[in-house]
Amino acid sequence: MPLTAAKIRSAEPSARPYKIADGLGLFLHVATTGTKTFRMACRFEGRAQLLTFGRVPEISLAQARERRDDVRQALRRGEDPTGGRWRTAAAPASNDGPPTFGELARAWLVDQAERWTAVHSADVEASLALHVLPAIGATSINKIAAPDVLRVLRQVEATGSIETARRLRQRISAVFARAIAEGVVDVDPAARVTKALRRPAEPKHHAAALTMLSARRVLRAVDQVAGVGAAALAFRFLALTAVRWAAVRGARWSEIEGLDGPAPTWRVPAARMKMARARKADAGNDHLVPLSPAAAAVLRLANSHAADGNMHGAALIFPGRGGRELGENALAELCARAGLQGQHTPHGWRAAFSTILNEARPPDRAAIDLALAHAPKDKVEAAYNRSEQLGRRRELFDLWGDILMGDGNGSMAQEAMAA
Repeated sequence: MPLTAAKIRSAEPSARPYKIADGLGLFLHVATTGTKTFRMACRFEGRAQLLTFGRVPEISLAQARERRDDVRQALRRGEDPTGGRWRTAAAPASNDGPPTFGELARAWLVDQAERWTAVHSADVEASLALHVLPAIGATSINKIAAPDVLRVLRQVEATGSIETARRLRQRISAVFARAIAEGVVDVDPAARVTKALRRPAEPKHHAAALTMLSARRVLRAVDQVAGVGAAALAFRFLALTAVRWAAVRGARWSEIEGLDGPAPTWRVPAARMKMARARKADAGNDHLVPLSPAAAAVLRLANSHAADGNMHGAALIFPGRGGRELGENALAELCARAGLQGQHTPHGWRAAFSTILNEARPPDRAAIDLALAHAPKDKVEAAYNRSEQLGRRRELFDLWGDILMGDGNGSMAQEAMAA
């Protein structure tokens, strides 16, 4: 059966990426992150091609079908359907000599896709297609020297994208590392240009309210401009759980456990967490967030304002327009409306949680790091110590909820900190 708008809307992420066929090579790819893209499989000159047309909803089903038809016409004319642009499928090396940089880059990307998320793979693919392949993609790998690489990177630097140039150098170097391992070349010219690149700017920290009173003022300021809509409730829930914004945007009722019991918990699937792709596929890496009474109250309020007033599995807890996820900048816009520029950002809640609780409870540093889903610096400890300290973390989140939502003079939180 061909794709329909309803099928596309209802396609939910799973532990593994999957596709839904439309016909004539076109299909919808659904990543574990929930990202949906229209793709097409075809062959040109005996080589498998995997073309990406765009993401939903940036491209419609009708537009994807038009592009599929354009590709089929190009193939009938004997033309490369990509027009020489990036192809996501690996391409075999030419039999006429050493492979081109583009051929090895495609093979390298396919190798990395096994451990990368679909979103990161798409980002790397796009950066190479935009900045690198037009310049050296068609050049034999053994003909590329350090000045060639530097010329590409300096063009990127000239646009002000210093960090992008640094990442591109690393990716070009990784392609050459693969070529060296296969005996195609002996030298990595990208390794030789590192010191010739401009230094990246010092990293800027996200603005954050780092005291109990300033954190409360942030919440009050947003409440005054936002009311009780989905974005306002998401902002409060983000503050109370100290997770990343992407986790709250995609939060679904099926992830909430025991909301009306003594120990409500939010089980954030590993597939939606910031971690290596291999770990995302293991449900044992789900992140458990003990919900304080204040956080549970936000969920009940969200349910009371839901269109159908019913907490059901697949539904988003904080839906945006049309039932879709809230926009990436929805909470940043709330902060701007509340006059918080330079004072606090949505991501700043993680810094606030860590700073305030570490000052209040220094012995609980390990539990605080676990609450933030930070991996232990000691890799041996990470492999063998799987204790999640849920009891201690629940105490911390209850304390955090009191710090943010306690009485006006903060006496309840101060007594809890002193305990």
